[in-house]
Amino acid sequence: MKYILLMTGTKEGVDAYKAWSEKDIQTHFAYLTSIRNDLTKSGEFVATEGLAMPQQATVVRAGKNHTPITDGVFPEAKEFVLGYWIVDVETAERAYEIAARFSGGPGPGGTQMNMPIEVRQIMTRGAAE
Repeated sequence: MKYILLMTGTKEGVDAYKAWSEKDIQTHFAYLTSIRNDLTKSGEFVATEGLAMPQQATVVRAGKNHTPITDGVFPEAKEFVLGYWIVDVETAERAYEIAARFSGGPGPGGTQMNMPIEVRQIMTRGAAE
């Protein structure tokens, strides 16, 4: 079963991250790379991507005659998706274990971050509801 692990944050959180030391940033990315390597070796890794900030997002809806209507950006949003990982695992519990590893990654000075990770099954034809 495939699951998407959504990393969410706030503008304040992103601003705080930008203030981390270069060493803390490198440590954090090394940790994420080690998880990716583990998931690749186990055959559970599917994909990962970071996303641009919400100021670069646009919501598009179909208008009259399917002409696109753009709603612009929503800077008032308190939380937004920072990025995602897709994993292919046997059970939901395994997806939760992986999400917990991401959540507990190192922050400034090596302190555990406790970042919220939303775990959702990717629905495909015939997938359990």
